[in-house]
Amino acid sequence: MDKTIKLRVKKEIDNSSELKVLKLKGTLISKGYTEIIHIADENTEYYLNSFSTSPENKKEVEHFVLDYITNHDLADTITLVSTKN
Repeated sequence: MDKTIKLRVKKEIDNSSELKVLKLKGTLISKGYTEIIHIADENTEYYLNSFSTSPENKKEVEHFVLDYITNHDLADTITLVSTKN
């Protein structure tokens, strides 16, 4: 069974941060972690981006996302949402 990973992404961001977010999503797809990323409004300030990955990849994906957020100074823009699965 696939595991869902959720990212909370701020709506109002500058162009540089927006490009970094797009690159993260593209990299998740190109590395084969997922095929599609779903985007929904969470509230007036944030989008909720979610995607499924295999159980074997879940921890690796979470570490990759956290490292990407840190290395690209996106802590104020993207948050990895904890999931129980």
